[in-house]
Amino acid sequence: MAERSTAAVDVADNGGDEPLTAKADEATTDGTAQAEDTKGASPEDTESPENTDGGRERSEAVPASPDLHSGHKLARRYRLEECVTRLDGFSSWRAVDEKLRRAVGVHLLPAEHPRARSVLAAARSSALLGDPRFVQVLDAVEENDLVYVVHEWLPDATELTALLAAGPMEAHDAYQLVSQLSQAMAAAHREGLSHLCLTPGAVLRSSTGQYRIRGLAVNAALRGITAERPLRTDTEAIGALLYAALTHRWPYGDAAHGLAGLPKGMGLIAPDQVRAGIHRGLSELAMRALANDGATASRQEPPCTTPDELARAVAAMPRVLPPEPTFTAPPAYQRTTYQQGTYGRPSSHPSATTQPVMVAPPAPLQSRTGRALKWTVSALLIAALGLGSWQLAEALLDRTKGSDDTGITEPDKDDKNKDEKNAPSAEPLDIAGATEFMPDGSGIKQRDVANSVDGSPGTSWVTPRYQGFANFGNLPQRKQGSGIVVDLGKVRDVSGVDVSLYRSGQTTTVLAASPDASSPSTTADFDQPIVKRTVAGSTLKKKLDEPVRTRYVLVHITELPSDGTGGYRGGITDITVLG
Repeated sequence: MAERSTAAVDVADNGGDEPLTAKADEATTDGTAQAEDTKGASPEDTESPENTDGGRERSEAVPASPDLHSGHKLARRYRLEECVTRLDGFSSWRAVDEKLRRAVGVHLLPAEHPRARSVLAAARSSALLGDPRFVQVLDAVEENDLVYVVHEWLPDATELTALLAAGPMEAHDAYQLVSQLSQAMAAAHREGLSHLCLTPGAVLRSSTGQYRIRGLAVNAALRGITAERPLRTDTEAIGALLYAALTHRWPYGDAAHGLAGLPKGMGLIAPDQVRAGIHRGLSELAMRALANDGATASRQEPPCTTPDELARAVAAMPRVLPPEPTFTAPPAYQRTTYQQGTYGRPSSHPSATTQPVMVAPPAPLQSRTGRALKWTVSALLIAALGLGSWQLAEALLDRTKGSDDTGITEPDKDDKNKDEKNAPSAEPLDIAGATEFMPDGSGIKQRDVANSVDGSPGTSWVTPRYQGFANFGNLPQRKQGSGIVVDLGKVRDVSGVDVSLYRSGQTTTVLAASPDASSPSTTADFDQPIVKRTVAGSTLKKKLDEPVRTRYVLVHITELPSDGTGGYRGGITDITVLG
């Protein structure tokens, strides 16, 4: 993922007046101003301010950014790896959390920096939100004359700047972009948090197609950007991103974020007038978010001045479906010229005047020897047929010997007992208890665990509703999912399972612990697979060819199905272990 430092969103009205949001300069380098660098890969928003903060000139003296180097440790835990931004008295780094062994991002600035207190306050407020649609703030500390903010690092995510550089988006992708961003920012504004720097560099798309916003409140605090109407500012920023996704142009006269601007002197024109074939509903939605001084020209719809209004307008639209998959037609049948045998091959002695000679079939056996041969073969066939019939009749008589008048032979009792003894049993085993699978030490619905083993289809262990991500909301404490651990009371031979699930579509695995396990708590403790990872239906049944010996059986859920409203939820209704 190429990292690009981008400016804050420049927003103008239809008439070309001064933008409502804070102005910022063109794209600058990650680490050195006014030079382009696309080598770094960072999920951190590295926007570069102009000499105005929130439309006001900066008069305070800004101290130099801390002179640190790669390898320096903060709090004997965070090891700095690479500086991705150094400007305006602060620097941003890619670092490693040596305690948890994961990559993180770090903002650093001197404690005497005039914006140090506001950065700490913004970071702590953002950390309290805890919404997985935003890149999470992990720590905010003042220590040794330094103020630093630690946040998530998403190496597998792609910045929206790179997505827009590839060209305009499909209508479905643009619909998902505006829908997810407006809903996320509406939730943030309900908690009193604004972004004010919502640019393509502040939006990431994960490998699952979910959009995440970074730098909530923190980026604006680092740059000293404020706004009189933050709701309107963030709404216009979302409208600008939607406009760029539809047209591959920035919706103002100046180029920005690697995109060309609109022609000079034309003002703000609708996306469907910039490029043909644009979805009309999305085009009008972009204008409603941007043209806040009046209704759109096409349908006279009221403007959207808050993210919540924009989210409701998106929900009121007919859903934009993804494009139909295209299938490649098979190649046309090619008739081959290859022929077997001598048919179709040219004669070794071609002649233009002669016709091909047809070979006469052999004469039938009309001589005395031929007639004798025919009679001999016929006699042999008759004799073989009679011998076969006699042997078949004798075999049938032997098989029915000792049977009753109905012709049904009673099987030998020893053979019957032997078959019943060898047939594997499939009886439900007694369950001594059940607990919630908590590999990270925190549970979710421990009081409802008994519902999964009570044998009643009317009770279930059900997870909470997770927003945005199928893997339990992508929460750090749910990286290994959840589930139910069944205790059989003692080591038993387990030949299968029969699990009823609360909802179909859950990614589920069934595992057994080793016979000597005493209190298994992680997936490594369950080393005997019963059911491999699968997307299960409403039931999950499995009969093993060879039983496994265990006391503990884990029904492990790693991904939840959608509940149809943008959330994800699952659960287990009943677990039966067969022995």
